[in-house]
Amino acid sequence: MSQATEFIVPACNESHRILYEDDDLLAVSKPAGLLSVPGRHPANRDSLISRIQQQYADALIVHRLDMATSGLMLIARNKDSHRRLSQQFERRQITKQYHAVVSGCVAPAQGIIDLPLACDWPRRPRQHINFEHGKSAQTLYECLRRSDSHSTLLLSPITGRSHQLRVHCASIGHPILGCEFYAHEQARQASARLLLHASALNLHHPSTGKAIQFTCPPPFAI
Repeated sequence: MSQATEFIVPACNESHRILYEDDDLLAVSKPAGLLSVPGRHPANRDSLISRIQQQYADALIVHRLDMATSGLMLIARNKDSHRRLSQQFERRQITKQYHAVVSGCVAPAQGIIDLPLACDWPRRPRQHINFEHGKSAQTLYECLRRSDSHSTLLLSPITGRSHQLRVHCASIGHPILGCEFYAHEQARQASARLLLHASALNLHHPSTGKAIQFTCPPPFAI
């Protein structure tokens, strides 16, 4: 895609928050609407890591959240920390939890969504369920609150595929409110932002090996 036709991200005026810092890592809350890393177009240079590096020149990105998703991200402070945290993600040793508000009354109240995902190339960055070419993807869910109109879910992804939570929720008939890619019109219009938030990370400290948990409550009503 050329720079002339590339999507220009609307300015994000909300600030990030540093929730924890030491010599090895930062735990940061990313606002919705902010890129995790800079885009290719010069107008899309603003991002979480760009902002963090203005204060912490040694900061290195470890993982990403979609622009529309808010919540917890880990930032490494040195190369050794980056390598060890990246290994934990690759080996699925870091567990993640998200809060989401979805359309409709979810039943049963808990379960696992096990549906393979692949890039929908004609409509990228969209993903889709693809049993022939898709990569294995699993999401545990627990319904925290529900009504006829919407439900609040605690989502625990086992895998980390692109758009996994959005596609999985939509695939069971309960798209996330405010989702521009996978929600039907009523659900899309129900919120001005995507109601998906990374709320907890469990990991081992890259230097000490000590188990550590970071939490960050959603900025929207659940």
